[in-house]
Amino acid sequence: MKSPGTRGARTAHGLLLALVVASAACRTIETDPITLDRNILTVDNRTSQDWNRVEIWINTYYRVTAPSVPAKTRFQAPLDTFVAGFGQRFNYHRTPIKDLRITATLPDGKPFELKKEFAAGIGLAGALGGKR
Repeated sequence: MKSPGTRGARTAHGLLLALVVASAACRTIETDPITLDRNILTVDNRTSQDWNRVEIWINTYYRVTAPSVPAKTRFQAPLDTFVAGFGQRFNYHRTPIKDLRITATLPDGKPFELKKEFAAGIGLAGALGGKR
């Protein structure tokens, strides 16, 4: 015959396991602060500081600017509004995006930079190990 304490211990372990599983199921996965959805770029400033004098660069050649992206807000721009130095517009149908970064100034004057990490192994460059 089992002691009464064993049943209570099993119940406590079962409740603890259920609590762990439930808390893991409720966990939110944060999205990337820079997202691309078809022709729209979204920048999500989740920080508590405003980003001032914002420049967003595609492939270090095409740029769009914004005076600021306030704290806890989003900024969106169509990709065809990105312009190169001589006025050429970015064509998202024909030009692959290999580099995407944001530069800005924080309220205290310090520079801020955020770069989007692209998944390796996508496309021909990934299949060839990044070599052509």
